[in-house]
Amino acid sequence: MDIITKSVSYFYRRRQRIVESYGKYLADIQLTQLRRLLKSAERTEWGLAYDYRSLRDGATYAQRVPLQSYDTLKPWIERMINGERNILWPSTTKWFAKSSGTTNDRSKFIPVTPEILNTCHYLGGVDTIGLYLRNHPDSRFFMKKDLILGGSHSPSPLNHHAHCGDLSAVLLQRIPAYVNLVRIPAKRIILMDEWESKIEAVVEHTWNRNVGSLSGIPSWMLVLVKAVLKKAGRETLTEVWPNLEVFFHGGISFEPYRMSYEMLIPSDGMHYMETYNASEGFFGIQDDPSDPSLLLMLDYGIFYEFIPVNESEQTDSPTVVPLEDVKTGENYAMVISTSGGLWRYMLGDTIRFTSLFPHKFVISGRTKHFINAFGEELVVDNAEKAIRMACRETGAEVNAYTAAALFLLDKAKGRHQWLVEFDRAPACVSAFARELDSALQKLNSDYEAKRYRDLSLQAPEVITAREGVFFEWLKMKGKLGGQHKVPRLSNNREIIDELLALNEKRQRG
Repeated sequence: MDIITKSVSYFYRRRQRIVESYGKYLADIQLTQLRRLLKSAERTEWGLAYDYRSLRDGATYAQRVPLQSYDTLKPWIERMINGERNILWPSTTKWFAKSSGTTNDRSKFIPVTPEILNTCHYLGGVDTIGLYLRNHPDSRFFMKKDLILGGSHSPSPLNHHAHCGDLSAVLLQRIPAYVNLVRIPAKRIILMDEWESKIEAVVEHTWNRNVGSLSGIPSWMLVLVKAVLKKAGRETLTEVWPNLEVFFHGGISFEPYRMSYEMLIPSDGMHYMETYNASEGFFGIQDDPSDPSLLLMLDYGIFYEFIPVNESEQTDSPTVVPLEDVKTGENYAMVISTSGGLWRYMLGDTIRFTSLFPHKFVISGRTKHFINAFGEELVVDNAEKAIRMACRETGAEVNAYTAAALFLLDKAKGRHQWLVEFDRAPACVSAFARELDSALQKLNSDYEAKRYRDLSLQAPEVITAREGVFFEWLKMKGKLGGQHKVPRLSNNREIIDELLALNEKRQRG
């Protein structure tokens, strides 16, 4: 470790000790978070409506405050956007993270208060670097540049009271000064709206710099990496950036892209570290390089509750499990209360705990991104692992995919239909489909049961997508770059049918 990185690393040690105490003090830490949240908001309109001043623990909080979605909180958030104070949170909120929409809206606007910026999102960045330095004491992190590939929406005014943008764009507005010492490219480039022009500008300003770390979403970072290689006229990224040592990634599963990155960055000194940072909060960090699970971050001004996935769509009274009572191996929908003014908010993400005390988890999918047309309960985590296993067995590389059920009404059964864009196609797509089917049966007992003798679910169909079709679909939807991605699984055919039509149209052309 160089003298600068070594000196800076001392400032991370106190936080490292706190994070290492999570397993021992989990219940106390979470109760402290809840009480601080309730105290902060007790005089807001929301806090007065539910008498926050009289609440003292998670059980009474859960009994009194109903579960919320974006749609139920939207009228309160709109008042915050219009400049009203003391609505969901005491301070005036000037920034809102623009996120993917709900059933009723194209976009959501998530409040980004000063408190959630500083004690959640920025602290998550601090802990990510601190844990990385702890695990890799030979790092020269602060001697090199960190290439951050952020969102595609620069901040824009909602009205004269508030601005919105992708979370990454909002974060850049108030990013700590010391981060700018190592961050590239310049803010004016990273905040460009037009994604294709931005990629060109990022390449021009970074390809010949001393880049040591990458931060971004795997799918979009791969687009940038390939553009850098084309610009430099090289085959591997180690030839362009020989001092590259880590990729901090999140947003989507890394597994379908791992093989591509390992081929483009053939270095034993390259590391990969996952984070879980959403518009609503920073929730998890991979603290152990040998374990793909994420450590649940407990002291970021977030109080956690969980709903078993099979109850997450119930509108009446689903079972809500406190953090200290969750079990390993079960899929849960996350419910969060935050210093951003989200109260018992159903996030829409699902996770599965892999260990307890400390609590570690993997992201298993979305409450609305799954296939359960025949009782198979296929979640994104199953799909990501199965794709990786099929790639390993067939030598394929997958760029993007989506899947949905196809009902065969004449046979009173159906199958899953997968549209897959390969970076490297398998020698036989049918063999890839067989390996995918086999892997899914190993990973999901419900899927296996439905596949038994083609009882209700026939073998999956894999359709090869032409190059760029997912990119074109995102462009058509105005969702190029940043935090946007094509949903992997869907319980209806709207997305896959649009993609299939686009795929067929261009092939005919």
